[in-house]
Amino acid sequence: MVGITFFAARMLAPNNPNPEKLTSYECGEEPTGSAWMPFNTRFYVIALIFLLFDVEMIFVIPWATVFGNKDIISLDGRWGWLSLTEMFIFLGILILGLAYVWRKGDLNWIKPNPVTPTVDSRIPASLYDEINIQQSKFTVKEFTLERPVETATATITPPPIRKPMFKPTFKKPGNES
Repeated sequence: MVGITFFAARMLAPNNPNPEKLTSYECGEEPTGSAWMPFNTRFYVIALIFLLFDVEMIFVIPWATVFGNKDIISLDGRWGWLSLTEMFIFLGILILGLAYVWRKGDLNWIKPNPVTPTVDSRIPASLYDEINIQQSKFTVKEFTLERPVETATATITPPPIRKPMFKPTFKKPGNES
């Protein structure tokens, strides 16, 4: 049935591509740059949290309609207390998960305290400071597009022509020794 549906759609649907239709769509904007760029993993965490609470709503809305139905509750009062207890447990687990993610700091978009890596090294920090001071003594020449003017006494000599390191030899046909 799926194949028949695809075939029918292929036969019935109009097919008139043009350059505008063949461009990729990016929220109404023209796409720029490469798609292969680093992606912040916090987007992934936020998307997972959104899905978590979206799925929660899928369970809470039917529960609320059943819990609020007086006909079901009037048949047996225990169903109301059982469903209320189950929903508190379900929401409690989700709230604990949210508290964990919040406490861990994954909801902070900009981390307030950057973590500075430390390395156990036998090289003292003063040696690094000394190297950095020595490197600061170097001066950087300003970049110009103009070539330096050569003096009249300097002559440009072409590089010497190099001879090949080996000369290939070929055997003539019929002259086998």
